[in-house]
Amino acid sequence: MKQKEFNIPFSGLKQGKHNFNFEIDNTFFDSFGYDDFNSANIQLNVVLNKMTTIMELDFKASGYVNVNCDITSEPYDQEITSALELVVKFGEEYNDEDDEILILPHGEHQLNISQYAYEMLVLSVPQKRVHPGIEDGTLQSEVLDKLQELQPKEKRNDKEENDPRWDELKKLLTDK
Repeated sequence: MKQKEFNIPFSGLKQGKHNFNFEIDNTFFDSFGYDDFNSANIQLNVVLNKMTTIMELDFKASGYVNVNCDITSEPYDQEITSALELVVKFGEEYNDEDDEILILPHGEHQLNISQYAYEMLVLSVPQKRVHPGIEDGTLQSEVLDKLQELQPKEKRNDKEENDPRWDELKKLLTDK
């Protein structure tokens, strides 16, 4: 779904660099049917460099998304930063098969960047989401306590581990 607020009208712009700023929250991701984020607060800055025959777009995003930890399911804020460069050329027909080059038909006067922003932001979140409290040991959670409880115990002593069936086989090795 293309969101109108992410349209960049380039036809009336002079040659040179132009800044566009966007605030992205969870409604942006909901419009794409993406519900992995509990909430989002991201600032997206797009610099459009308009030249005679092409345009260059430089995307930079920073902020956070609230996600659930893969280990404990505890929600936490995951910081994200991301960047993307896109070259826009003009041709006979629309073509977005290349990730870095977009071809717009002659006569277009605006560009919708929502799909590029969406892909850039979703891919900037780590594949494995681990609460920072797990790594530094500050997170207190019932799930972590249960995982600790279910962790395999260390070997207590050798006598409990001796199995009489194996003892007989070990004698065969020493009898040689």
